[in-house]
Amino acid sequence: MNVGAHVSISGSRVSSDTETPPYDDIRNAVCRQVAFGGNCGQIFTTSPQVWAQPEISEEAALGFREETAVKLEGPWVIHSSYLVNLCTPKDDLRAKSLSSLQAELDAAEKLGIPYVNTHLGAHTGAGVEGGLDNAASAVDELDVPESVTILIESDAGSGTKLGGEFAHLAEIIDRTDTEIGVCIDTAHTLVAGNDLTTPEAVDETVSRFDDIVGLEHLEYIHLNDSKHDVGTHKDEHAHLGEGYIGEDGMAAIINHPDLRDLPFALETPTEDGRGFAWNIQKAKELREEGQD
Repeated sequence: MNVGAHVSISGSRVSSDTETPPYDDIRNAVCRQVAFGGNCGQIFTTSPQVWAQPEISEEAALGFREETAVKLEGPWVIHSSYLVNLCTPKDDLRAKSLSSLQAELDAAEKLGIPYVNTHLGAHTGAGVEGGLDNAASAVDELDVPESVTILIESDAGSGTKLGGEFAHLAEIIDRTDTEIGVCIDTAHTLVAGNDLTTPEAVDETVSRFDDIVGLEHLEYIHLNDSKHDVGTHKDEHAHLGEGYIGEDGMAAIINHPDLRDLPFALETPTEDGRGFAWNIQKAKELREEGQD
């Protein structure tokens, strides 16, 4: 099972090698992932709350690639800045979004990471059609390295944000000339109005996704339970099996024949004395139970 967490790259160097002096480095992500019990996962290359460019030395990039190859099994994905808005009708925000996303694509190539994940953003008055057109044309302005694929993440669908409906994901794929993929967030999918609480509901939702978007475009899954119910459009993640998706829904997702071989990255909370390690272990237990 390819499962891991969204880990931080910040702070002193994390290593079991006591002879290695501490330093701040993107290689921290690999050791942290291993410590949590993960074998793939997600990172920010810089703060997601500000317009900042990733700063990665050649030495750090080489070390990250080498340690990933030795210690992990599944692929990394970079999550773009939360400020990126591909749907915006505002020229200045569009320019900043493109610059930020291009930097992440270049960083992914440098790090040997095959995916950069981003939200479509909000159309803020441009309308759904206008927002989708804006996003598609923005994607086509990017210089995407051959080794990297842009993933559009499903959204909770609040306000004028796009990506909450499967049709939005299908439309952006159709409207761009760039080969892009999709990342489904299970918590977002639930609160956007798609039932994932039982095996039957998961089957129906996966089938509908396949009909509208196509499973061939699904490359990654953000595996999160939700603190809010179907159709609420409230984005707040819960520990696996302890939210509104619940153990039955989570087990059905993790073991679904069309989903089980995809990489899963957790964005679950750290609370109640539990964090990523607990949730990764829970995911593995639900996989094992599904094989009984």
